[in-house]
Amino acid sequence: MGCFTFVKVMMILFNLAIFLGGGTLLGVGIWVKVDGESFVNIFGALSSSILQVVNVGYLLIVIGAILLVIGFLGCYGAQKESKCLLMMFFSLVLIIFIAEVAAAVVALVFTGLAETLLTGLVTPLLKEKYGVDQTFTEIWNVTMTEVHCCGLNNYTDFNNSYYYETHNSYPRQCCDMREPCNGTLAAEMAVEGCFKQILEEIRTNAAVAGGVAAGIAALEIAAMAVSMYLYCRLDEK
Repeated sequence: MGCFTFVKVMMILFNLAIFLGGGTLLGVGIWVKVDGESFVNIFGALSSSILQVVNVGYLLIVIGAILLVIGFLGCYGAQKESKCLLMMFFSLVLIIFIAEVAAAVVALVFTGLAETLLTGLVTPLLKEKYGVDQTFTEIWNVTMTEVHCCGLNNYTDFNNSYYYETHNSYPRQCCDMREPCNGTLAAEMAVEGCFKQILEEIRTNAAVAGGVAAGIAALEIAAMAVSMYLYCRLDEK
């Protein structure tokens, strides 16, 4: 039983760390949603990276909640030696692993499709919320200034938007910080959209991203193996 006890303790500690990490991410996500402007002020350069194209607050909340559930199932299931909880833990991690593999394949093979989906999701938000929602506007202003980009694709993302209809101009970032930023100047400056800049950033850091993804996959496989080991050994007790 010495090996079983050691694996059980490691399982508890590992999932306790996951649980605490999930709680931290959940808290940060709530902070971003409640007071996103202070988040941008504190993490200015970092907050203008790829995470700003998606709704980072909701993303952190979802990831944090998932990690909380996984950590609880693994930690409590190992502590109570519950076959039901261990199987739920194994199943959840397996589902996440399969989803990650599928997402990686789609991202690598269908980059154009990803651009189309992002355009369909983000462009309407730019038209509706830029210049209306202070936090949303501040986040995009920091992003476009730091990354030197305009909109998701280019300045045309702001056509027929609230901001353009109100100011009769585009954000100054679309004209390399020159004002007034009208359609003629924006077309002449041809500032690239943030999506292309982000893709370039991803390609530049592909090796690091691949290493991190491989590490996460290895941890998930190890977690599934350990939970199944404990599950099977409980039949012998």
